[in-house]
Amino acid sequence: MESADLIRAARQRHGLTQAELAARAGTSQPVVSAYERGQRDPTTRTLRRLLAAAGSRLELRLAPEPPDLAPPLSPEEHAARLVDVLLLADAIGHSNRATVTYPRIDST
Repeated sequence: MESADLIRAARQRHGLTQAELAARAGTSQPVVSAYERGQRDPTTRTLRRLLAAAGSRLELRLAPEPPDLAPPLSPEEHAARLVDVLLLADAIGHSNRATVTYPRIDST
């Protein structure tokens, strides 16, 4: 989640206006607005201060990255993965958009 979303969610959860949050955090309403629109990125310290002023707190934790999919070990495994993708695409279905037709190009 982006810092803009965190600030806005904390402020709204506690029923505060941007001006009220700014007054509690010791800053101005235009600054809070800029943070919420993503026009400015607060430092971690500032983000903690804004969230605390809204009655929330920021918790950071380290989480492991999900492992990447290992490359296929054989052509058979590669083919099996391709079949899985095609079956998934077929299961998702198709939209009802009009079929796009292209003009026939004659090379003669």
